[in-house]
Amino acid sequence: MSTAVLKRKHIIFSAPSGSGKTTIVREMMERGFPLEFSVSATSRAPRGEEENGVDYHFLSLEEFDKKIENNEFIEWEEVYTGVKYGTPKSELERIFSEGKLPIFDLDVIGGLNLKKLLGEEAIAVFIQVSNIDVLKDRLINRATDSIESIQKRLDKAEYEMSFAPQFDVTIINDELEDAFEETYQTLTNFINE
Repeated sequence: MSTAVLKRKHIIFSAPSGSGKTTIVREMMERGFPLEFSVSATSRAPRGEEENGVDYHFLSLEEFDKKIENNEFIEWEEVYTGVKYGTPKSELERIFSEGKLPIFDLDVIGGLNLKKLLGEEAIAVFIQVSNIDVLKDRLINRATDSIESIQKRLDKAEYEMSFAPQFDVTIINDELEDAFEETYQTLTNFINE
């Protein structure tokens, strides 16, 4: 598969927090897809062992707002009050220059906004679990957030799951191996179109 054929393809993954989208994306990369994460920017503080420039580009709210003013984002969203996430335009330039396809790990609104901007050059994949209890267990077991933060995420998850029909594909991640296989077939079909 030549990179010239691949250059205009973009892959968007969105999901409620804790649904497993990052795990699925990393598995697809390990399976040999020519993908490179588009590292999002955020105004929130790092969690756990997250690294600046690897997991996110961590910016102060003032730095983030300055980049908005300078039109440096493909898309951005205020996900929680005072907490913004965005996709820097420089990320696409970096990834395409490496002969790879950008893969976006975005919140639901950011994913839909990016799909609208990129149109047929992108596939938008929504990952979800079958119910909120599964999600609650995952967030608690992840042990990176406070109980208050987990409750906030669960409240938002129900809202986010209402957007699933607007995505090109919805994958239910109750059994990880099944989700891997469905995602693998979805990406293979899209990249080979």
